[in-house]
Amino acid sequence: MTQPSTKFALVTGGTSGIGAGAALALAQAGYEVLATGLTDGEVAVAPPHPSIRHARLDVTKDAEVAAIVAACPRIDALVNCAGMIQRGGKEFEIEAFRLTVEVNLTGSMRMCLAAKDKLAASGGAIVNTASMLTFHGSPFAPGYAASKGGVGQLTKSLAAAWAADNIRVNAVAPGWIATELTRPLVEDAVRSAPILARTPQNRWGQPSDVGGAILFLLSDAAKFVTGAILPVDGGYLAV
Repeated sequence: MTQPSTKFALVTGGTSGIGAGAALALAQAGYEVLATGLTDGEVAVAPPHPSIRHARLDVTKDAEVAAIVAACPRIDALVNCAGMIQRGGKEFEIEAFRLTVEVNLTGSMRMCLAAKDKLAASGGAIVNTASMLTFHGSPFAPGYAASKGGVGQLTKSLAAAWAADNIRVNAVAPGWIATELTRPLVEDAVRSAPILARTPQNRWGQPSDVGGAILFLLSDAAKFVTGAILPVDGGYLAV
């Protein structure tokens, strides 16, 4: 699939939304990319690209994670975008809270641990997906907020722990991004108005905006950047 001189990226949650934007940005920059989705259905509808291969992966399963990492010829970049959001107050139920943390936080750690040796061999880098809720609490999504707060601290901790292995670890913190998940908000002028009013750039972000930031953090332009959480939010945190 790839020549030894070609950089290889593994992107979890890379079949749609922000993850797909990251996979495309990497492919356009010359990476060979393996992008994963939770179900065969997600894989089947993923945007095609000649440099992107898609596969199914549940990041809560040790055996599946080990198998997908073993299938990578090398890993220069690991992008952890696999995640879930509970709705309708379900995160106040302990099982839904547990699952949200298991996917968003423990799943990211599981991927990092599995890929560490290949990342060390290539001098590679990791980008995790944090959130605005890494910085703010949420009265509606305690599990999601707790998991994304944890992703922020995990990113800093692994950056410190693995610097000696020549592995950089950073995170992006997307603001309001227009994806299939947020389509109901984007298309509802009344509900979208306060979001745009709170965002100095006065627009919804695009997956490509986050993909560009991820590409930067993985590049040599950021070779002295590790342990950073980069907001990609149109200025949302600035006001």
